[in-house]
Amino acid sequence: MESIDFETPTLNEKGELIARTRHIAEQFTEDLGDGLCLDLIVIPAGMFRMGSLPNTGSPDEYPQHFVTIKSFMLGKFLITQGQWKAIMGKLPPCRFKGDELPVDRVSWEDAQAFCQRLSKKTRRAYRLPSESEWEYACRAGTTSPFSLGETITIEVARFNGGHTFREEPRGNYPHVTSVGGTFPPNPFGLYDMHGNLWEWCADNWLDDYSSSPRDNSSYQNKDSRYRVARGGSWHEPPGLCRSAARLKVLQTDADEVMGFRVACEVT
Repeated sequence: MESIDFETPTLNEKGELIARTRHIAEQFTEDLGDGLCLDLIVIPAGMFRMGSLPNTGSPDEYPQHFVTIKSFMLGKFLITQGQWKAIMGKLPPCRFKGDELPVDRVSWEDAQAFCQRLSKKTRRAYRLPSESEWEYACRAGTTSPFSLGETITIEVARFNGGHTFREEPRGNYPHVTSVGGTFPPNPFGLYDMHGNLWEWCADNWLDDYSSSPRDNSSYQNKDSRYRVARGGSWHEPPGLCRSAARLKVLQTDADEVMGFRVACEVT
C-alpha cells in the first residue's frame, strides 16, 4: 500500500475551471506478471445520498436515499486490453485496439469470468462493484451532477462533445476510447468515472430505488437477465455520464460501449 497525491479540477456550469484541489489516496498494486500491474484505490467508508431528486434525473434514479458504505478497493482505471490478455489469454473482438486502451465489447458474463480468473491467479477475491459502491466511488464526496462539478467538457472526460449539459461550449465527438490517465481523476483518485466506457456493476436491474440495498451489497434477482451499467461512454452525451445516470443492459450484451473495473475487499 502506498500514498499517492493528485489534483482534481472543479468546473462551473459554463465549463470554466474554478478550482484545483489536492487530494491524497491509498493505492494498492497487484502484480499480474510480465511487467503488468493492476492499481486499486482504497475507497474510504462513509455515507452518501444516492440517486437524484425529482425532476433532476431519470425516474429510475428516484427516490434519492442514504446508503452506508464500508471501505473497499476499486480499480483506479478500467481493465485494459493488456490486462485482459494476461488473465484470459485472448481478447474479445474489441472495436478499439491497443494494450493500454480499456477492453470493450465485453458482456457482464465476460467480466464475471475475468474476475474469477483474476481471483484464482492472485488468491484475492476480485468482483464487480455493486451499484451503490460505484456511485459512492464516482461521487467521491460530491453532490454536483459530476464529481468534477456542474458539467464536463472534452478537456476532462471522453464523451460525445457534440452535446452539452449546461452552458459549457460544444466540443468534438472523438468516436474512440482513451487511455487511462488521459483525463484528470475524481477526488478519490479514480479515472474515467465519467465517459470512456459504460461500466458493469454486479447488480440486477431495478426500475427505481424503492427496494434497493442501503449498503455495499448488490441487488440480485435470479429471474432477471438485465444488469446495471454506470458512467456513460465515448458515445454518450454528457447527461448520460452523470454520477447518478444508470443504464439497463442484458447481461449477455457485449457492445462497443461496454467495459468494467474491478473491486476487492481492503487487504
